[in-house]
Amino acid sequence: MTASYKDTLNLLQTGFGMRANAKVREPELQALWAELGLYQRLSQDNPGPVFTLHDGPPYANGALHVGHALNKILKDIINKTALLQGKRARFVPGWDCHGLPIELKVLQGLKADERAALTPLELRRKAHTYALEQVALQKSGFERWGIWADWQQPYLTLNKAYEAAQIGVFGQMVLAGHIYRGLKPVHWSPSSRTALAEAELEYPDGHVSPSVYAAFAVEALPEALAQQLQAAGVDATGLITGQQLAVAIWTTTPWTLPANLAVSVNGALDYAICAAGAGRHLVVAAELRESLAASLGLELTPVLQVKGAELEGIVYRHPLLERSSPVVLGGDYITTESGTGLVHTAPGHGVDDFNTGRKYNLQVLCPVDEAGTLTAEAGPFAGLNVLKDANGAIIAALQQAGALLAEAPYGHRYPYDWRTKKPTIFRATEQWFASVEGFREAALQAIAQVEWLPASGRNRIESMVRERGDWCISRQRTWGVPIPVFYHRETGEVLLNQETLQHIRALIAEHGSDVWWQRDEAGLLPEPWVAEAANWRKGTDTMDVWFDSGSSWAGVLGGLGELAGDTDATPLNYPADLYLEGSDQHRGWFQSSLLTSVAVNGQAPYRRVLTHGFTLDEKGRKMSKSLGNVVDPAVLVEGGKNEKQEPAFGADVLRLWVSSVDYSADVPLGPGIVKQLADVYRKVRNTARYLLGNLHDFVPERDTVPYEQLPLLDQWMLQRTAALIDNVTGDFARYEFYRFFQALQNFCVVDLSNVYLDIAKDRLYVSCAGDFRRRSCQTVLHLVVERLAGLIAPVLCHMAEDIWQNLPYPVAERSVFERGWPTAVDAWRHHALETPMGAILELRALVNRQLETCRSGGSLGASLEAQVQLELSAGSGDAAGALQEALTWLASSSHPSVDNLADWLMVSALQIGGEAPVAVLSEASDAGITVRVAKAAGDKCERCWHYESDIGQHPAHPTLCGRCTAILG
Repeated sequence: MTASYKDTLNLLQTGFGMRANAKVREPELQALWAELGLYQRLSQDNPGPVFTLHDGPPYANGALHVGHALNKILKDIINKTALLQGKRARFVPGWDCHGLPIELKVLQGLKADERAALTPLELRRKAHTYALEQVALQKSGFERWGIWADWQQPYLTLNKAYEAAQIGVFGQMVLAGHIYRGLKPVHWSPSSRTALAEAELEYPDGHVSPSVYAAFAVEALPEALAQQLQAAGVDATGLITGQQLAVAIWTTTPWTLPANLAVSVNGALDYAICAAGAGRHLVVAAELRESLAASLGLELTPVLQVKGAELEGIVYRHPLLERSSPVVLGGDYITTESGTGLVHTAPGHGVDDFNTGRKYNLQVLCPVDEAGTLTAEAGPFAGLNVLKDANGAIIAALQQAGALLAEAPYGHRYPYDWRTKKPTIFRATEQWFASVEGFREAALQAIAQVEWLPASGRNRIESMVRERGDWCISRQRTWGVPIPVFYHRETGEVLLNQETLQHIRALIAEHGSDVWWQRDEAGLLPEPWVAEAANWRKGTDTMDVWFDSGSSWAGVLGGLGELAGDTDATPLNYPADLYLEGSDQHRGWFQSSLLTSVAVNGQAPYRRVLTHGFTLDEKGRKMSKSLGNVVDPAVLVEGGKNEKQEPAFGADVLRLWVSSVDYSADVPLGPGIVKQLADVYRKVRNTARYLLGNLHDFVPERDTVPYEQLPLLDQWMLQRTAALIDNVTGDFARYEFYRFFQALQNFCVVDLSNVYLDIAKDRLYVSCAGDFRRRSCQTVLHLVVERLAGLIAPVLCHMAEDIWQNLPYPVAERSVFERGWPTAVDAWRHHALETPMGAILELRALVNRQLETCRSGGSLGASLEAQVQLELSAGSGDAAGALQEALTWLASSSHPSVDNLADWLMVSALQIGGEAPVAVLSEASDAGITVRVAKAAGDKCERCWHYESDIGQHPAHPTLCGRCTAILG
């Protein structure tokens, strides 16, 4: 085509780049949002109801990872959708700022002499500074991803107003009788030297314990049992005198044997007293006798079978210490799944043991210190570490005492400290507990009132709450909110009442929790206790960080009946409309929030809970530096050091990934997936660019064609747009963003690019600028591009805004987010168009296959080089009949210059019926429809590329067809 004729075409003109240049452009668009005050204005002034998605606080430590991206972007998609739909969706981001990891980070940065000289208050100040630094780093990352929030007023668990609200929650629970102090076994981390909650544990694969079977020699038998043995021909007295009768136990924690104070049996199980050779007799569960005989390498011949209840009252001798203890009745936790059916019981080292011991008034013996070292109460084993050398020494002592029956390594689930990645132990200590028993039923009822997505979340948290023990809320750390309690220096009496709680809460509200460390007792106690301050000692425990974050419904949502945060801001709903976190939070934040809210207010702090899975690599493995499979979101967005190898894809590609996955399960991400997402992003962007580029001379007020005057093809395109809006609106309402992702791809690639825009090229490029066939198409393009921008705005927020800023005609709204959620006029929902159009699109696919066959064979180039003959066999099937009806529908159009089948098939000529072309290049039949392809007659028009028979008949333009000649005048 000569340059002059090319210049006569209506070619694309737009400043909307083919490449996003996201590294530069996205921050520019974010600056525009800030300049317009968009988030603040919409969240404050929108006419709709308040919508509150309450942010679960990430921990203020470490760089952001893809798990953060999945979580925060999901929340942002939901919030932006709510804002577009006119709701006042104010999002207050939070950070969890207390706890051991920050404390350890501070300590690791100090030299040994600095650590030794560090006071608790200095440590707290350093931890406070470190936490704020981490918050600033993470905040900048979240903002770069296009997350909208109250970034200038986030909630931090170290803020004094928040800490005061937390003390308020604690105080309400104290006054309701839900908080108590007690000596109980708790998960204890020797590596962290503190108690841990269930949510602070993990259970890595591959843990192996040294399991032992041991015999505890019987010293005395209940009279009835002795008589039964005599009746069975066994000399009970002789067995005891000769130490030939023993109860057999099994344990995977030999280090707890110095704390043994009983052996427990299940009263309902059958037990066998068995001859074990050489005159020795062992008591074991009858059901386990044969398997134990194999494990122990002993002949176990039963001489008497009794119920467990009949063993109660046996007295045995501790094999390693000078102590005698009873056989007692435990509960249903004693089974025959493993072991011997008789459970070594140390009330200081296990919850079941503790409960059984309490029933029998046994001492809570715990001969282990905070570092995991056995104390003097462990006798000859004092000084050994329970996780290092105690097991070996105790097993050797059992062997020497003749009490070891067998030992073997045993692989099983074992709790580790989630921070230090080291094993924990059960250890009885004086701790503060929340008595879940006091509000368990209320919590279960509250769970039933919540909508859980997916629904399986309800079962998960329900079983956890139903089965959980009391919540240990005290920690032996410095960096946290203090448990505001005083102990009498002589009696140990606890001072914790309404007056002290209110006084400490007021002090913390004014000064922050540092005041607990800054002041002595006289400065902390309220009247009238100040006068006797010398008699009281302030506590040193801090609260479990799950109590910190679990109080956010009070500190942020105002769940204590107080206004939270800035009084001029949109109030937040309590209960919140939505909590959204990873599925691990059923045992973490979801649960701690639920328990505190129910304990104080009798209701859940949320109406709906949505969970997502974890991020994995493309092979389904966890991401780890050692595997080299970590996707760093900062590198994905901003690019790496070598941008050729690690290009800057921008935040929208990261956001697109979040929308593409079914996040209810674990979700993969890796280089291959990023490349696919970038391709999809480019397709959507280039589709938008094509729409914008063809609107450069379109003025809606002047050029818009009314809907009822639009050709059928245009009405069909608006029907597809309406269907997309309806579907995506439903997808977003159900939080099924991956369906939006699929619908968006299908709309851009199939409906728009492959069908409508492919057909429309001739209308747009070749027609006179103001021709009806072009203006009607532009009408559709402008209606579609505005709605496409709105639909993608919650996900591809930067691209959506970029589209809006490049609209070539004026609009009332400065931003796409001011337009609101896209809507479709009812007239567009013309479903009857789908059937005939569907039949024509099937024909189009059949024709395209034949054209491709010709192209690959070299007999044809572009599709406009072809003519097509179409033949329908009458009564030959549904497809042919449907196509015939579609052709009748098409023929009824009042706009044949647009609605004609040849243009829709992208060929130069179409013949229905009649004689076959002279030289058929390809022929195919399907369901009564026959398609024949031949070379088009005539010559190629240099301007429109159609093959016409009148080329050369127009002297002014001898290389053009009549249509193009007329257009050029």
